[in-house]
Amino acid sequence: MSGIIVLIVVVVVIAVLALILMGMYNGLVRGRNRVQEAWSGIDIQLKRRSSLIPNLIETVRGYASHERQTFENVTRARAMLDNAGTAQQAGQANNMLTQALRSLFAVSEAYPDLKANQNFLQLQAELSDTEEKIAYARQFYNRNVLSYNTSVQTVPTMFIAGTFGFTIEEFFEAEEEARQDVRVDFSVPPTSPAAAPAVQAAPPAEPPAGPAST
Repeated sequence: MSGIIVLIVVVVVIAVLALILMGMYNGLVRGRNRVQEAWSGIDIQLKRRSSLIPNLIETVRGYASHERQTFENVTRARAMLDNAGTAQQAGQANNMLTQALRSLFAVSEAYPDLKANQNFLQLQAELSDTEEKIAYARQFYNRNVLSYNTSVQTVPTMFIAGTFGFTIEEFFEAEEEARQDVRVDFSVPPTSPAAAPAVQAAPPAEPPAGPAST
């Protein structure tokens, strides 16, 4: 009888351990899937942003065709973003594109007709909206990466991760200067009225001299 009890205990212990290991494995799978789902949200917005660039360049080129270097910088950064293979590469390319777009929008300051162009204004608004969505998607993605990476690198799940090939994921980073929205303020700050020149009061007239005393 005692042998049967021992056998039952051993079977129960093995079953419990199997359930624990299965739970850790499934948790890693869910974490990895959440990271991939979150990345798809970033990828959609990056592709949307990239699709707006050619039309923006052509619009600005119609008013400032001589700004070749600026156009080339934007085009180069867009190509790097389209060809990025990892989250880190995409983050670096996205930061470069943000800086290049700032230079492109700065060019428009010298062309009032361009600043009033409806197509340009619409593209600017769409790019700004996309940048905000990218920032939100970045936060969501990085939170999931942090949670997943913690599971991969901590005990006891790290043993399951190493056995079944779960590896850490890269964060989608943004440089401090690139975190600002790609937005250009076209409003002209109100000028303070010029101060009226001070009027110097005339000195009081001297009283007429009285008759000389004899």
